[in-house]
Amino acid sequence: MTDVPLRAHPARRLLQPVVDRIDRRIDRRLRAADRQIEALRQELRRTQEQLSERHSRPFSYDLLYGKDGRHNDRMPSREMFKKLSDEIAAVAGRPGAWTETAQAFRTLVEVESRGVGRIAGSTANILGKLTTTPLLGPPNGEILEIGTLYGLFAGGMVRQVVRRGLDYRLTIVDPIAPVQLQPGVEISRDPSGTPITEEVVRANLRYAGVDPERLRIQRGFSEDPSVREAVSDRRYGVIVVDGDHSREGVARDLGWVEEIAATGAIVVLDDYGDGRWPGVQEATDAHLEGRTRLKMVGRVSTSAFLRAG
Repeated sequence: MTDVPLRAHPARRLLQPVVDRIDRRIDRRLRAADRQIEALRQELRRTQEQLSERHSRPFSYDLLYGKDGRHNDRMPSREMFKKLSDEIAAVAGRPGAWTETAQAFRTLVEVESRGVGRIAGSTANILGKLTTTPLLGPPNGEILEIGTLYGLFAGGMVRQVVRRGLDYRLTIVDPIAPVQLQPGVEISRDPSGTPITEEVVRANLRYAGVDPERLRIQRGFSEDPSVREAVSDRRYGVIVVDGDHSREGVARDLGWVEEIAATGAIVVLDDYGDGRWPGVQEATDAHLEGRTRLKMVGRVSTSAFLRAG
């Protein structure tokens, strides 16, 4: 039998509809592939534009929250934030504290943005205090802050206490000197450039929403008997010890705390475990080894949390 080319064979006519159908199917798939390729190209362009926008935004963000615009960086990494919220949850005895820590971060940013001066300390240190204190359940909203600087942290703490539904009153003890006063440490003008005055402190507390009728400021040192007498008229549910950081100064403050803390009060020792201020931990640890109403609850960042019995 002689081979005959397909184009000249009658079978060609029989197979033509099948070939045409295959051709159309190939064409449809090629057109679909072209549309998918074009869609991918558009998505890539959008992604490149977004990346370009994000690349151009960090400087303005840094002016607001980072090192280019402020003394303390307020741009926490996700890793730092996760570690901190886990620490807070462990000390507070709960499964998680991400939401509460995020709320405290918004409080920190808002209070510093509205006020003048600054809150001393790292972002982790400040968030640890703002978040952990209310989660530990203070027995009342009477707040005593020993050492305030510009009053901004006190305003944030009031916000956090109110968040727990407590009726607050704020007492501040501080000499309100033109510079920070620490024994043996030479500290010049504050790096924020804002003068430390009572007018500035009161203004910041107003900006933070603190009711002037619920505020009293007792100027002087916490070791002064007349200062102590003036503010020892109540039992405090929250006491923040952030004054004299020497071992002797912290020891004196803790001795006073024993007298004025309400049952169940939360006592915050700022800069506990911070190597720059070893006297804080030394005095606290020594105090807890003796006869005391205070019991260590835990540590978050560079703050210790005690509860009064």
